[in-house]
Amino acid sequence: MKRLPLIAIVGRPNVGKSTLFNKIVGKRVSIVEDFEGVTRDRVYCDAEWCGRKFTLIDTGGLDVKSEDIMWSHIRTQAELAIDLADAIIFVVDGRVGVTQNDIEVSDILKKTSKPVIIAANKVDNNDTTNVYDFYDLAVGEVIPLSAEHGSGVGDLLDAVLANVDASQFENEDEDVLKIAIVGKPNAGKSSLTNKILGKERVIVSDIAGTTRDAIDTPFTYNGRKCKIIDTAGIRKKASVEEGIEQYSVLRSLAAIREADVVLIVIDAYSGFSEQDTKICGYVHEQGKPSVILMNKWDLIEKDTHTVNVFNEDLKRELNFMDYFVPLYISAKTGQRVDRVLKAIFEVYEEASKRVATGVLNDIIADAIVANEPPSVHGKRLRVYYVTQAQTNPPVFLFFVNDTSLMHFSYLRYLENVLRKTFVFKGTPIKLIIREKGEEDKK
Repeated sequence: MKRLPLIAIVGRPNVGKSTLFNKIVGKRVSIVEDFEGVTRDRVYCDAEWCGRKFTLIDTGGLDVKSEDIMWSHIRTQAELAIDLADAIIFVVDGRVGVTQNDIEVSDILKKTSKPVIIAANKVDNNDTTNVYDFYDLAVGEVIPLSAEHGSGVGDLLDAVLANVDASQFENEDEDVLKIAIVGKPNAGKSSLTNKILGKERVIVSDIAGTTRDAIDTPFTYNGRKCKIIDTAGIRKKASVEEGIEQYSVLRSLAAIREADVVLIVIDAYSGFSEQDTKICGYVHEQGKPSVILMNKWDLIEKDTHTVNVFNEDLKRELNFMDYFVPLYISAKTGQRVDRVLKAIFEVYEEASKRVATGVLNDIIADAIVANEPPSVHGKRLRVYYVTQAQTNPPVFLFFVNDTSLMHFSYLRYLENVLRKTFVFKGTPIKLIIREKGEEDKK
């Protein structure tokens, strides 16, 4: 998955930033109220305009001169969004005209090299009396609009996306395998990155949180171009500090979404935790092939049963992703690190596996003969045929007579049949049930 252009919405309080955000993304995500300071943090959402996808960031209102702690926090969040963005929408109140706070916000924007488009909001009935005064701010083109009614929003998006170089996103080398390394702070992610790359690419420290941003490093393995992404540690939400660490965690989650394979690093010495489960759950939900790396294995006192005990613990904690591939390593000493890249390519190949339709239907037909679906109120489920819709992750469409007759336990049985036959090691698979008529309608 390619990184999408990031567009930040900024401006002083109560100019309609959240209303504009909701209008663009097409749903009510940001809270909209008629008093200042409602949006205190950044809100992210993916959107699309005329075939171009992007990520939109809504920020709290910028009251530049205020010393209030809340406004200071909002200012930090907005400044982080400006720093992160590829383009900026500067929202102003087109009815009121230029205010001192608008001038102060524009002074911040003049310090960035990012393209800025001014959205002169609340311009209804084509009353542009004050609109052209905003050109005096000298930060960018001015587009009059009404976020509430939607007029002018298309013109705004045309102007913004025209200032974003699509080539840096759309011309990304599709042949590059993107590998994200994720886990809790101080699990050994940066040490692993350096060991894989064979050089000190990222700072390694015993202090949790040393890596503050996702760090991309290209390399080649057996002739294949790869990119490894070392991410900031993902803490529990309640433990995440305001400001830069919130941004770091969001970048880590974005790295998972963009990755082709995810390495989940777990501190074996500290033991598997609830937060490790949540990280694994997010990777699973995103449909990413993964490898579970039990790091710091050199610190574990071992006997002949130790690995089996750890494996049983993992099976219990990760019962929702029983396809997981575990590897016991030490990033510090290099123990079994040489197996990590091999495991990455193995799970990626499993996620890329495509099963011929004829073979697939033969397997499912045999499975149904061996274990017929139960009858419900005198009706029995019939599976007409199955086809694989996509890879990465593998998705299978089952066309049946009545979707309500497919009990989750029988669906699980069919998934187990597919896994037993085709393995799909290290990758989630998805089974979608449709009634046969749905295909005809499509």
